[in-house]
Amino acid sequence: MGSHRRLAPSGFDRGATALCVLSAATAALGAVPAHAAPHGHTRAEVDRLYEEAERATQAFDKAAERAGTLRREVRDAQDHIARGQLRVNDLRERLGSLAGAQYRSGGIDPTVALLFSDDPADYLDKAATLDRIGAQQAGQLRELENAMRELAQERSEAAGKLAELERSRKAVAAHKRTVEHKLAQARRLLNGLPAADRAAFDRASRGSRPDLTSAVAPDGRAAAALAAARTALGRPYVWGANGPSGFDCSGLMQWAYAHAGIHLPRTSQEQRFAGHQVPLSQARPGDLVVYRADASHVAMYAGNGQVIHAPYPGAAVRYDPVGMMPVSSVTRP
Repeated sequence: MGSHRRLAPSGFDRGATALCVLSAATAALGAVPAHAAPHGHTRAEVDRLYEEAERATQAFDKAAERAGTLRREVRDAQDHIARGQLRVNDLRERLGSLAGAQYRSGGIDPTVALLFSDDPADYLDKAATLDRIGAQQAGQLRELENAMRELAQERSEAAGKLAELERSRKAVAAHKRTVEHKLAQARRLLNGLPAADRAAFDRASRGSRPDLTSAVAPDGRAAAALAAARTALGRPYVWGANGPSGFDCSGLMQWAYAHAGIHLPRTSQEQRFAGHQVPLSQARPGDLVVYRADASHVAMYAGNGQVIHAPYPGAAVRYDPVGMMPVSSVTRP
């Protein structure tokens, strides 16, 4: 934690003033070669596009998670509706059999067709008034009435969920288009850089392995999550992915903590509140370090002033200094 104390008390990256005009991607790339100075505007624009793509990725993750939840709810509702319809059909069948038997014994007027109307309550009222219905048949009619009312309610609720699912699908598609557009713009800018600058980006995106032998997680759950995150080192950043072959920033945190038996929410904004917050100066291995005021990036504290995270497209899961960009909060799950 000694390197921690060298950071600004606010947790922001004042120790990296040479890169203060950049945030997520470029700040994580490290020092810029002197010969690349004329292309600083391009690098800053790439950084901006990556940051905007990451925000859109978190929105995509949230919409996709909601769509998945709604699909399960709609599927369950449809199964329940199917069972409800079978129950209604069975009740109608039983009522028809009862009415037929009563008619053959001379106990009921031949108005059996009313039993199969869409309003059994109306028949019940009329039959009771005419004294043409027995207690058993009245009870079954009321059961049918209740079953039909429940079925109508379930169909209405399912229709609402289907409409919401369609809105979520459209939101997923819109966020996906935004991410892909931002990343395509960034790729075009990077491809336009001189070969030496592109090589510098590639070298920086591979990261390095710091000495963390003295970093010890505070408990078994944090240790398990940190161990899982370490196994992901070198795997690619894939927006919208939560493992095991690729990750976005929040997907890596969710996947790592799942190995500790803890379910984290899907997005970095939600993960920010998935535990109690502590000062950056008190961060311990396994804590979630959330970046930027809008909480659009998240990493895991690994000890000795380092974090593990999925940085941005084109860069693999790696270690970086905890002060690589402005820290907004630290959460201990």
